[in-house]
Amino acid sequence: MISKDVLKKIRKLEIRTKGLVNNIFGGEYQSAFKGQGMEFTEVRTYTYGDDIRQIDWNVTARNDEPYIKVFEEEREQTLMLCVDISPSGFFGSHSQTKMELAIEICAVMAFSAIKNSDKVGLLLFSDKVEKVIPPKKGKKHVLRLIREMYTTKPTGNRTDIADALSYVNRLLNRKSIIVLASDFEDENFEKQQKITSRKHDLVNLIIRDRLEEELPDAGVIPLLDAESGDQILIDTSDKKVRSEYKKKMWQSKKSLNEYFVKNKMDYVDVYTNESYIRPLTNFFRKRINRY
Repeated sequence: MISKDVLKKIRKLEIRTKGLVNNIFGGEYQSAFKGQGMEFTEVRTYTYGDDIRQIDWNVTARNDEPYIKVFEEEREQTLMLCVDISPSGFFGSHSQTKMELAIEICAVMAFSAIKNSDKVGLLLFSDKVEKVIPPKKGKKHVLRLIREMYTTKPTGNRTDIADALSYVNRLLNRKSIIVLASDFEDENFEKQQKITSRKHDLVNLIIRDRLEEELPDAGVIPLLDAESGDQILIDTSDKKVRSEYKKKMWQSKKSLNEYFVKNKMDYVDVYTNESYIRPLTNFFRKRINRY
C-alpha cells in the first residue's frame, strides 16, 4: 500500500513537472535528443554529392562501383533513468533533499520523453542494483517510475556507480539516452562511465547541497557520513577549519567537472536550494547548438 502522503507528493509532482514540460522542456528535449540516433536501412549506388564517409567498401568491391550506406532517423528512442538512492541522497539543508530534487528532474525528463513517444525505464542503485523497471511508454508507466523512486528504500549503504552502469550496458542493446542522477560520492567509476558514454548518450546529473560545500559558523558540531556511518566532531567556529573544508570541497567539484569536460561527457550541476530550470535549459540549448 502507498501512503496518502506519497500519493499527494506524486500528484503535486505530476502537475508541476507536466506544466514545465508543456511550457518549457518538451520542445527542448525533442530538439536536444530527437534525431541523434540513426539506424542502417539499405545500400544504394553512389551519386555525386553523397558523403564519401558513408561508402560501403565491401559492397563496392563486390559490384565494381561505389555504394553508400543509407541511414534512417530512429523514430523511437529509449530514456533510461539511473538514480542513486544511497543514504547520502536523503540529505537536504533546504526545502528538499537531494533525492527529492533528483526525482523531480527525472520526472521532467520522463514526461518530456513520453510526450515525444519515447520509452522510459528506471534503474535504482546504491552499492548494488536495487530495482530495475524495463522501458515502456505511457503516462501510467511514468507515474509508476515516480512512485518507485519515492518508495524504494536502499538495502545498500554506499554508492557504486560502476556497477549500475555495467548493468545498464548489459541491459540495453541499442543506443539509448541515459540520465545518471547522483551526488557522485563514489570512486573508481571512470572506466565504466567511459564505456557507457561511448555506447550510449550519457547525461550526468550532479545533485548538490550548498551545506555540503561550505560549513556554517555553528561551533562544535558532529558531522556524520550517511554512507559509512562514521562521525567526527568539527569546530566550525574556527575560520581556518571552515576555509580548509570549503577549499577541499571546491577542489573535489572542480576535478569532477574537469573530468567530464576532458572526456566530452554531458553534465548538469543542480542544487537543492536553487531552481533547476536555468541549468537544465542551458544544458538543452548547448546540445541543440552543438548539432
